[in-house]
Amino acid sequence: MDGREMQAIAAEVGYSETAFLTGGPDADGVRTVRYFSPKAEVPFCGHATVATAVALAERVGPGELVFSTPAGIVPVSVDAGLRATLSSVEPSVEPAELGDVLEILRWSAGDLDPALPPRVAYAGARHLVLAAATRERLAELDYDFDRLLAYMLERDLTTLQLVWRESPTVFHVRDPFPVGGVVEDPATGAAAAAFGAYLRELGLGQPKITLHQGDDLGRPSLITVELRPGDNRVHVSGTAVPITTPE
Repeated sequence: MDGREMQAIAAEVGYSETAFLTGGPDADGVRTVRYFSPKAEVPFCGHATVATAVALAERVGPGELVFSTPAGIVPVSVDAGLRATLSSVEPSVEPAELGDVLEILRWSAGDLDPALPPRVAYAGARHLVLAAATRERLAELDYDFDRLLAYMLERDLTTLQLVWRESPTVFHVRDPFPVGGVVEDPATGAAAAAFGAYLRELGLGQPKITLHQGDDLGRPSLITVELRPGDNRVHVSGTAVPITTPE
């Protein structure tokens, strides 16, 4: 299939991302994968990578997989319990220019946690990280879809990573995703990887960090982020659930 055909299928499926294995394994065991939201192709998607790895492991057995993505090479390890751990591409963190994003979100400056300053973080895709001062603020997500879409396209952002810190190792997160034609993503592995890089950049990184996502949607996801000594990559783990669709 070409890109237009993959895009059409992703739009019909309607999930936040659809992953397509387009080649491989080659002589080195590398498989090529592309990711499409209902509206556009994205360079990397963590939860679709986990799902793809688990689907493959169900067929070829657990072990080590390597995906060639538009963002770069992403190794994935799948254990016997079909839990997958991906290793990100080289991450980076940069200052964030907020513009009118707080107004678009209907937040105020006082809604932000001053201990977690805004940044743009990357680990395969770009995400604006904004930290809410309270869990209640995070729970009340009501933003201007069209204005946020324009804001994100102008800045080449894939999602907003909205977070609330429960403890140094536990965070609750939400990810608006209007560039994909989706109001909110229930699980965002790429943003989780970027957030791990963000915490490390601020000196707040822990060996293991737990992210709760999708709770406010009624679709809870549990994501583990690992920061390993001597390894600049971020490692993101999760499981996958088979979905049965109507005939």
